Amino acid sequence: MGIFQLCTVALVTAVCAFILKSHKSDLVPLCITAGGILIALTAFDYLSESLDFIRKFTEQTNIDKSVIRIIFKAIGVGYIIELTASSVKDLGFESIAEKLILCGKLIIFVMSVPILQSLFGVIVKLIKLV
Repeated sequence: MGIFQLCTVALVTAVCAFILKSHKSDLVPLCITAGGILIALTAFDYLSESLDFIRKFTEQTNIDKSVIRIIFKAIGVGYIIELTASSVKDLGFESIAEKLILCGKLIIFVMSVPILQSLFGVIVKLIKLV
């Protein structure tokens, strides 16, 4: 049912933007941005189910919660950057969107350094066991 809601919001946004394009072209970016926000909010309903599964999984496997937190922060940054960059591209500023994506990649890399350190520690412990 949710996929139909997403598709309906996308289609209504596209039709509204198409109609506005011929009458009030200055409102098209606003319409597209509003539609994108509605689509994102609709998709967040699915996120709660996945978060419950991941919470149970981490409790059963004793994975460090800080690692999971960092992974989710990195994923969130990626999605926010992608959504913002797409909106900026829709407004016609592709060079700014590309710079935003590059900065987002750098931020995600910096955020993932603690995970790399943790992985390095595990590898060192395994080498010492052998």
